[in-house]
Amino acid sequence: QVQLVESGGGLVQPGGALRLSCAASGSIFSKNYMNWYRQGPGKQRELVAQSSSGDSTNYADSVKGRFTISRDNAKRTVYLQMNSLKPEDTAVYYCNYCTGYGACYWGQGTQVTVSS
Repeated sequence: QVQLVESGGGLVQPGGALRLSCAASGSIFSKNYMNWYRQGPGKQRELVAQSSSGDSTNYADSVKGRFTISRDNAKRTVYLQMNSLKPEDTAVYYCNYCTGYGACYWGQGTQVTVSS
């Protein structure tokens, strides 16, 4: 089992920045993926950014150049630095951890609201 605890959400004005954190605990495999998803009002959950234990990253087109995913393996933590935030970035952001064998776990979600 893996437990994920997110933090860092909140209310920010358009053009502002936030950093989300997700700390993992439990049975962590050396080969894994730590990802961020989001679900906006009335929308389906979508992948925002992906980070592998092999240091590769991948981003949704809508956040490329604005969001950066990073990880601290020693702390078992993944971060999402979000810059130049837009109202359409408003969503509940979820941390997701998947092992190399396909087992996946979810955090409880953290609300990000971009509004003036």
